[in-house]
Amino acid sequence: MAKEVTFSVNQVEDEQVKPSLLADLRELFKAGVLMANVLPVFTGFWLAIRLTGLSFSDHLSLLLLTIIGSTCVMAGALIINNWYDVDIDTVMRRTQKRPTVTGHMSLKTVLWLGILLSVTGMILLWFTSAEAAFWAFVGWFTYVWLYTMWSKRRYTLNTLIGSVSGAVTPLIGWAAVSSTFHFIPIVLFLVMFIWQVPHTFAVAIRKHDEYKAAGVAMLPVVHGIDITKRQTTVYIACLFPLPFLLAELGVAFVLLATLLNIGWFIFAVRGFFMEDHLKWARMIFLYSLNYLVIFYVAMIIVTAVF
Repeated sequence: MAKEVTFSVNQVEDEQVKPSLLADLRELFKAGVLMANVLPVFTGFWLAIRLTGLSFSDHLSLLLLTIIGSTCVMAGALIINNWYDVDIDTVMRRTQKRPTVTGHMSLKTVLWLGILLSVTGMILLWFTSAEAAFWAFVGWFTYVWLYTMWSKRRYTLNTLIGSVSGAVTPLIGWAAVSSTFHFIPIVLFLVMFIWQVPHTFAVAIRKHDEYKAAGVAMLPVVHGIDITKRQTTVYIACLFPLPFLLAELGVAFVLLATLLNIGWFIFAVRGFFMEDHLKWARMIFLYSLNYLVIFYVAMIIVTAVF
């Protein structure tokens, strides 16, 4: 009888800690990363509509197709990344809840899900414009092949290569409406590209020991934290001229973006005087998240109000 009671208690505990399917999918899709990439897609779409004089309400179906298509492509790329990196994810504590590691989903199922979402997203974007589908493919190919399968484990340049995949997101949104042969989407690409480098460096410092154990060639693991701090500061400084190239969006936006850059640069410089590297990296990481949201939402607001 005692054994039966013990088994029942353990069974209840297992049911309580066992992740739900929704939790598994959230880990598989890297929900936070996925949502962070949807905002630039929408902003690119919105700016293309506003700056070309089109009606936003007349293009809601196009917006829906663009958001769903781009989200599917990005989700597919992230899932394939999980499939390929299962050995790394098993070592790193931050990724050990992914269903590829826990075994809640078979690797074959994960791979086919990633392929299915990728292809579906490309097809949906093709119905918006061939150029939008092209930029989505550039992002997918860069993330899956050039970053995940080629450079991530070999070269510290993996951060720059991976940044290209995130930087095309505003181009996808813009291209669904109009040609990206325009100054604004090019600048948005540069902002996203440069922003991702200090953001990723901050993550790499915070998870230094995990990346080292997994054999991932992140900059602080290979060349040390001091040089990572210096490069973080340099990349943030590279953001300074970009708001002035977006003067078409108005003085208020240029001023706000410049203040954001100054604030981030000050936090970066503080790193040279702080011995607590983890605390500094957390500051840079949190600021980068707020920077991205404020920067892109501000562009929507100023073009909606003014």
